[in-house]
Amino acid sequence: MRGFYIGRFQPYHNGHHHMVEEIADEVDELVLGIGSAGDSHTRRNPFTAGERVMMVTKALADLDLTTYVVPIEDLERNSVWVSHVQSMSPKFDVAYSNNPLVVRLFEEAGVEVRSSPMFRREVLEGSELRQRMIRGDGWKRLVPDEVAETITEIDGVSRIRQVASSDANGADRGVDGDDATETESALPESGPDGSTVDRA
Repeated sequence: MRGFYIGRFQPYHNGHHHMVEEIADEVDELVLGIGSAGDSHTRRNPFTAGERVMMVTKALADLDLTTYVVPIEDLERNSVWVSHVQSMSPKFDVAYSNNPLVVRLFEEAGVEVRSSPMFRREVLEGSELRQRMIRGDGWKRLVPDEVAETITEIDGVSRIRQVASSDANGADRGVDGDDATETESALPESGPDGSTVDRA
């Protein structure tokens, strides 16, 4: 059986990894969707899709599970989001999510959805990790070693600090000076594109 699990993975952290380890007990293969694949170089989405593919691939290398890491760009219409995901992904039998909107969309499309309790949600949250990077607080113990190595390799902490300070009002700005959206392509925080576990 093949499962599907989507997240923005900005960055991939131990909460995501715990979820994957639980999923691994139930499936033979797992597709990991890199949500908001087109977004990068902002405070909310500092890492590129390719960098997130590296993080996830390296973190899962020792797991006894066949995995496929697939970038999935945002779509602004929830009603066709599942078919968009299916068109970008290897076929899957079951989806994993704790996000109420994602669960609803998959169920309406006739896809079985399974959930699991979130792991150490009070600290294992993307927004918390990104804030720790900006402040210089300890963050490396909250991600798999391979993810910390990838972030170091790409000088990711320096990047997020620079983009976080690039606007005095605290808003992310696009390269043309326009405000970059803080949500996935105008979807709410609980939108389906990559916010399954990492809601911030």
